[in-house]
Amino acid sequence: MEALAGRATIEDVAARAGVSISTVSRVVNARYGVASATVTRVQAAIEELGYETSLIARSLRRGRTNVIGVLVADIEPFSAEVLKGIAAALRKTEYELIVYSGGHHHDDGWEQLYLSRLAGTLTDGAILLTPTVVDVTTSQPVIAVDPHLDGSRLPIVDTENLEGAITATRYLVELGHRRIGFIGGRPDLESARRREQGYRTALEDAGIVVDSSLITSGDFTAAAAEGPAHQLLSRPDRPTAIFAANDLTAIQTMRIAADLGIEVPRDVSIIGFDNIPESALTDPPLTTIDQSLHAVGEAAVRALIERIEHPERSDSSAGEPMHITLPTSLVVRQSCAAPSGATTTTG
Repeated sequence: MEALAGRATIEDVAARAGVSISTVSRVVNARYGVASATVTRVQAAIEELGYETSLIARSLRRGRTNVIGVLVADIEPFSAEVLKGIAAALRKTEYELIVYSGGHHHDDGWEQLYLSRLAGTLTDGAILLTPTVVDVTTSQPVIAVDPHLDGSRLPIVDTENLEGAITATRYLVELGHRRIGFIGGRPDLESARRREQGYRTALEDAGIVVDSSLITSGDFTAAAAEGPAHQLLSRPDRPTAIFAANDLTAIQTMRIAADLGIEVPRDVSIIGFDNIPESALTDPPLTTIDQSLHAVGEAAVRALIERIEHPERSDSSAGEPMHITLPTSLVVRQSCAAPSGATTTTG
């Protein structure tokens, strides 16, 4: 027999199996008192009809939904790569995934509002991607990825933003660059602050005076980076290299350079940060810092499930909150070269 059109109900299952609704309920809830042959018949009807019990009902019955929520401001290349890691990690578990995007309605405290909608009957815990608040209040376990720069008490998963930025800037210095521009990210995020700090540290370590006029902000978005990139590239004394705080900014900077007739890397070298898939598809391919975004998602899932299944091991009640930091690495492609007449060095 063919499955019914539309979503199957418990009444449909009962009719197909030739039993009462209460019998179907007992089978679904794994209660005693139903003959094995009847259980088999009901289960066959459920499979045939594609019947699914209510997630809310399941959570009320079990005290657990086996669903993890991910709150994200927007689904763009960074969050998409972290989500891939989250999904890959969940495939190895019995947990399901709900992704909740706030779109462009990001008033202060949006995470708290959306987390409240997910918590309780829909999810067992949540992962916050690039949160804009210091902390949220919830009875559920929560893991933050790339948090606000102020001190959060949430468990955190991030990467070596400072070390990665030092590596990126040092690479340009070793190629012979001395005038290195910087297009930063969102000033309210710890990752952006540490990447600028790494840029400054690498220049100072090389004995290069930091020129504040070469430091701009691109807010981690292509649209916001357009003005700063144009500003740096249009200067009569333009930098010979630019370190963009993420790949979206770096790719936009390459577009602006092309519009201005500036060739990469002959006239200006450009390096990014993230290693999103798009970075390998630019012309020329973008040199960048890989921060293992899939690994970030996987680590966040492991940490969250640990807190869901073993709440007694939570470190949120005393001492410092959990902080997992993953390594970064340099990915050399073709967007960087020595400036004309420069002598490269090795570190």
